[in-house]
Amino acid sequence: MHHLKSACAIAALLIGAATPVLAGRPQAVPATTEPATQSPYLFEEVMVPMRDGARMQTVILRPRNQTGPLPILFSRTPYGVSLTPPTSVPKTWAALDRDGYIFVQQSMRGRFKSDGVFTLSTAVHPNDPKAVDEATDAYDSIDWLVKNVPNNNGKVGMWGVSYPGFAAAVALAHPHPALKAVSPQAAWIDYWKSDDLHRNGALRLTYATDWVSSLQIDKTDNATFNYDSYDTYDWFLKIGPVENIDKLHFKGRVPMFTALLDHPNHDSFYTDQRWSDSLGKTVVPTLNVAGYWDQEDPWGSWQIYFKQARNDPDHLATMVAGPWSHGYWRRPADNLGPIPYGVESGQQFQEKIEAPFFAYWLHGKGTRPDTGVKSFQSGSWTWHDYKSWPPAGATVTALFLRADGSLSFTAPAAGEGCRDYVSDPANPVPFRQRPMSGTYLSPDWQWWEAADQRFLGGRPDVLSYMSEPLSANITVTGSIAAKLMASTSGTDSDFVVKLIDVFPDNYVKNPDQLAPGDYAKSLDGYQLPIAMDVRRGRFLASDTAPQALVPDRVVAWDVPLREHDHVFLKGHRIMVQVQSSWFPMLDRNPQKFVPNIMRAKASDFTKATQKVCAGSQIELPVVK
Repeated sequence: MHHLKSACAIAALLIGAATPVLAGRPQAVPATTEPATQSPYLFEEVMVPMRDGARMQTVILRPRNQTGPLPILFSRTPYGVSLTPPTSVPKTWAALDRDGYIFVQQSMRGRFKSDGVFTLSTAVHPNDPKAVDEATDAYDSIDWLVKNVPNNNGKVGMWGVSYPGFAAAVALAHPHPALKAVSPQAAWIDYWKSDDLHRNGALRLTYATDWVSSLQIDKTDNATFNYDSYDTYDWFLKIGPVENIDKLHFKGRVPMFTALLDHPNHDSFYTDQRWSDSLGKTVVPTLNVAGYWDQEDPWGSWQIYFKQARNDPDHLATMVAGPWSHGYWRRPADNLGPIPYGVESGQQFQEKIEAPFFAYWLHGKGTRPDTGVKSFQSGSWTWHDYKSWPPAGATVTALFLRADGSLSFTAPAAGEGCRDYVSDPANPVPFRQRPMSGTYLSPDWQWWEAADQRFLGGRPDVLSYMSEPLSANITVTGSIAAKLMASTSGTDSDFVVKLIDVFPDNYVKNPDQLAPGDYAKSLDGYQLPIAMDVRRGRFLASDTAPQALVPDRVVAWDVPLREHDHVFLKGHRIMVQVQSSWFPMLDRNPQKFVPNIMRAKASDFTKATQKVCAGSQIELPVVK
């Protein structure tokens, strides 16, 4: 599929292409005359005025066969709008198009032909009537559209995936009266937390480099960052400390990247931009969507839903999740990476959930959609409706990491010891197989979170813990977390925890004759990551006032592993891996405490001995 934020042509996907583009950034398309094949849509490009006089580049596509008033389905994007109408109904619109919509897409402030400066800011200013932000731009745009687009019915829906998902979500901070339905898909609320730019405060190094630069170096392009090494692992290792990227390459031309260097902690730079703090009573029907294997934005849409659900007396908030990578629900989606499951879950989402949602709230068709959590569960490969999350009956159950390398639901006896390894920042653990492409230069990025973890086999700086083959299915639905009892010989450190489903060695029957390389691609013995994340030691006590660790002191490390819905099948094993680097997806921890980890010097990086001790456990929400 696409990496809907910047690795894929969002404009092509949502406006002009019949088939989603699988790689490469969206490009600005020069205006042309209408193609020889007549489009099913009438095309118009306009400049929509905002309250401060800035004008936003906006494309309007009205059905050529429109006979009566229709609602508007509106998307805002920083990646450029398509300036030619599609020659046929885009596949991702097919279910929606049957009900009839006027499709509108807009270049966000400061991008392509839109006026202003694009800052990537997610802040809203509800108490400043003169301020402009993404919420006011959405409000002003909707106001103009309902007053000026011919033959609309006065109802507007917003939708989008990734940045367009955020742009839809932020409209909820100050919704226009005509905004009747919103579907934020792979949206986000906090750049420091667990989406694009950080994982629990650890910098997402490759993505901050590729994505942010693509949006700020050139107003009219989504330029691909030019690595001069074939293996980006080598490139980031050779560049050394993170600030060298700015010093040697960006040179101040990427203001957001510089800001990340200046704000390593969860300070007001991030919290002042947390637009979701403005959400009160839920007043607009909202269809939130997330992928359990979303390699870019797995967290924010869940947080929007949780925030809405706390004050939702009219039952307007819904959450949908499935075994999808970033935006993969916009495809038929019958596979989890290399694992086929034979159910077109993405198509089912589009036809049975998304289209009926907009049809009811914008057209008044059908029955009122149910709310709660709708999850396409991995392992069983079936849909489930949950009125509460975690569902009633889910019991937090500890799975213990034992000193002999086993996993057990039985707690260790008193006095059980530790396992240790040496973490070397000069040889960090790769986050995917090498050689690594740049984020957008190959399809590998899309499914790295579902990649077979056997590529790390034998590394002495990765601890593995394995259960016996399961005697019965284990269903895990809800929030997963790790609680390590661990120490480091350094004064700062990272611990990365991975929960893995290990397939049986006889999972599939391989053909008698295999092509070269196919033996290694078999799903026999596949190690499928279910939940993975990091905790940075300097933030254990506070994410605003980091503190040095006491060397060799065993302390508790809480590692949140987010929301999941998965069945570990009978005969499979459960594995947990622990490591202290995840490179270059994350920046390297120098393992020596420094005031600003983003500006650590080369001399600060040092080896450290890590210990994982008795009492370490994974907390699983087990549904009987």
